Amino acid sequence: MHILGVTAHTTGAWLTQQTRNLLTDLDDTGRRFRFLIRNRDTKYTAAFDAVFAALDVRTTKTPVPAPQANTIAERFIASIRRELLDRILITNQRHATAVQREYECHYNNHRPHHALAQAAPLRPLPHHTTTEIHNIRRRDRLSRLLHEYQQVA
Repeated sequence: MHILGVTAHTTGAWLTQQTRNLLTDLDDTGRRFRFLIRNRDTKYTAAFDAVFAALDVRTTKTPVPAPQANTIAERFIASIRRELLDRILITNQRHATAVQREYECHYNNHRPHHALAQAAPLRPLPHHTTTEIHNIRRRDRLSRLLHEYQQVA
């Protein structure tokens, strides 16, 4: 999951520039993707699609009358809302950016995902250990709103 940016008024030009920034960041780290699934919002302009086409990323638009086609995005939106936005008062755009960046780090590096056998997308969980009792360390994020647990020796 990548948060491209925060703005009060999203435009096609802003979204295209954020996409260029994301792809540059991914290229710098050696990561790429081959497919993009997006809805039919008018903010996704021809320039937006051209950015992906230039990198041989295949763009697929979701069908208009198929609400189930957006289930992954809807599930993520529900997660970020339930775990974060319903529990914190965002005061301004700078605060929103900082909070979302912190959640992005938590989501990608620590939060367990059912589809990944309880691993985080960017960090696999350690191998299953014996039933010995281990010490657990808790790390709080976002003023104790999010909790991360790690097994320590």
